[in-house]
Amino acid sequence: MSGYQHILVGIDFTPEEERVITRAADMARHFQARLSLIHVVEYLHVDLANELVLPQDLELETQIVDTARNKLARLAARLDEFGEITQWVELGSTKQEILRVAEEEKVDLIVVGSHGRHGIGRLLGSTANGVLHGAPCDVLAVRVRED
Repeated sequence: MSGYQHILVGIDFTPEEERVITRAADMARHFQARLSLIHVVEYLHVDLANELVLPQDLELETQIVDTARNKLARLAARLDEFGEITQWVELGSTKQEILRVAEEEKVDLIVVGSHGRHGIGRLLGSTANGVLHGAPCDVLAVRVRED
């Protein structure tokens, strides 16, 4: 086995993400792999009648994306031992955007956190489950616990 060359880490900015980052960094060190980070902003506002509400003002969306970019840049700076870390902040479905970037960038390992709350989500978590079943490569779902 030649090992992994490019590891993509799904970042959700929760307190539990540190376990995911640590595991991904360990894997990158072990395989001397390139490390990349992705965060997906999902804007989906539903009113009380469960109707999709399209944003009237995209300024809020822009602020959320800018904040995510800044947080991701700070995280990448902490991981400077890996050299230049490619970072993506995407808008859309978390699962679809992670899979799209992984395929386009020829990633061979995706690392995501698994919250596992209910239903099939108890096994992996809805995003981790979706990534696992649609990934063009290996997926490491790091179990994170909510206290």
